[in-house]
Amino acid sequence: MTTYTAIDPPRIYPTFRFRDAATMIDWLRDAFGFTVKARYEDDNGVVGHAELALGSSIIMCGQALEDEYGTIVGQPGDQGGKSLYVAVDDVNALFERVRKAGSAIEQGLTDRDYGSREFICRDPEGNVWCFGTYWPKAHER
Repeated sequence: MTTYTAIDPPRIYPTFRFRDAATMIDWLRDAFGFTVKARYEDDNGVVGHAELALGSSIIMCGQALEDEYGTIVGQPGDQGGKSLYVAVDDVNALFERVRKAGSAIEQGLTDRDYGSREFICRDPEGNVWCFGTYWPKAHER
């Protein structure tokens, strides 16, 4: 059995399928500050797989396809209660950047009773993103 430690590199990678992955990768870079670690396209420019980093975290994404995986995970926009939380250092500056990028702001900057300052928005394909200063760390109690 594998032993996992709290100081290992991340082992959980949120994945997204987008209706227009190439456009979304650019938008995520420009609006949220992701960097593109890997991007694999076919001859027609369709992104089959990409990895985007934000600090020490990575998300994986690609074009929504009508294949077996697409049947399992569903089509873009089928949220079903899912969202992604990202811990950031300067939530106020990111909020302004995201707002200027045209993101749909679902909840503006809010101070939570547990000490976090956060906001909630949607990307152009309807995915829910939560950004805040609360940053739990697996190696800390």
